Amino acid sequence: MLNISQRKLNREVDLSGYKSAKRAFHHRHYKWFNRILLGFTILLIIILFLPWTQTVSGQGSVTTLSPEHRPQTIQSPIPGMIEGWYVQEGDYVNKGDTILHISEVNNQYFDPLLVERTGEQLSAKSGSVESYRGKIGALSAQINAINSERTIKIQQAINKLQQARLKVKSDSIDLEAAETNLEIARTQLERTSQLQKEGLKALPDVEQAKLRLQETQARHISAQNRLLASENEVGNAQIEINRIQAEYNDKISKTESDIFTAQSNQFDAEAQVSKLENDVTNYTIRNQFYYILAPQNGYITKALRAGIGETFKEGERLVGIMPSNFQLAVETFVKPLDVPLLHKNEKVRVQFDGWPAIVFSGWENLSFGTYGARVVAIENFISDNGLYRVLLAPDPDDHPWPKDVRIGSGARTLALLEEVPIWYELWRNLNGFPPNYYQPQQAATVKEK
Repeated sequence: MLNISQRKLNREVDLSGYKSAKRAFHHRHYKWFNRILLGFTILLIIILFLPWTQTVSGQGSVTTLSPEHRPQTIQSPIPGMIEGWYVQEGDYVNKGDTILHISEVNNQYFDPLLVERTGEQLSAKSGSVESYRGKIGALSAQINAINSERTIKIQQAINKLQQARLKVKSDSIDLEAAETNLEIARTQLERTSQLQKEGLKALPDVEQAKLRLQETQARHISAQNRLLASENEVGNAQIEINRIQAEYNDKISKTESDIFTAQSNQFDAEAQVSKLENDVTNYTIRNQFYYILAPQNGYITKALRAGIGETFKEGERLVGIMPSNFQLAVETFVKPLDVPLLHKNEKVRVQFDGWPAIVFSGWENLSFGTYGARVVAIENFISDNGLYRVLLAPDPDDHPWPKDVRIGSGARTLALLEEVPIWYELWRNLNGFPPNYYQPQQAATVKEK
């Protein structure tokens, strides 16, 4: 009854005989309802002040911590043709095991004795280098011999020059003596002629004086000729020295030119030797590429090139391999708004696909089926999906991750941030505010210092 009218029907009509009236008009249920409502209200108020851990959620997948332990494909560094397979999909291989055999498709390397014949060319060209070295040594010895001979010849010419200079001195002394004798003969002739005029000397004495004067003049002229000849010999000796130097310089220059030519040929031969050595090394290493080997221990997952006789290019993927020894990790993606809230070594809870879990994001202690992890790396560049990639590793202080988790399976993550009251978290979500800017205690302490 709504009690709209002032007249109360239950007071005018006796309804006590009806069961429904008995149930409707007694007042005991109001008391219990009020007590229950009051209890729920007090409980709700208490819950609003309970601590709640703010979280940053993300979606990702299981991967490996080290890049070298992630699934990979094996490529061939050279083009070729498949000749035979030694494994099947799902086989376990050790590092260095042969996976398949390939053959050449480039006609430059068809010769099966290519390495041996290139080695023979290398030996021949190395002998040519040694020959040029011997020729250079012989020409150097020839230059030394020419220098020795030039020294001897120049010394002989210098000796001859000194003899000529000494002879010039001797002839010049003879010329001075002849000039003195000539002057004396002239004086005697004049004196004899004067005495003959005075009658003190006879005419034959005058003639005898004239004869001595002529003889003295002849000796004087002969001395002059000898002096000129000696001076000419000095000039000739100097010219001979210059000629010898020019001659032997020409011989030395020609021999040095031959040496330079031999050195040029030697350097060219050495360059060819180096190229042939490089070719031999390349051909030897290339022969090792005919067998594709396992780079590490693992399982063959999928043959990307099948059959016999199929050709492929260099760098083309041939087969996939999954390493057997690896450490699990999770790569998760978070919104750019949440990236400043994450730090290295921060705790994260992980839920794997296929593993049942009951998750209370704010009360991690009450969650079931989640596993502990820590932040290892945070990517500085945004990914193609518009989110930032975060790499997580197992938490050594928590229970280990399940062993049967497969790489590539999905995972959901919850990064644990600051603890706040529940009423604050409800108010934040109602207003669309982000979580509180959070810094780990260690980082905050360093910043304060």
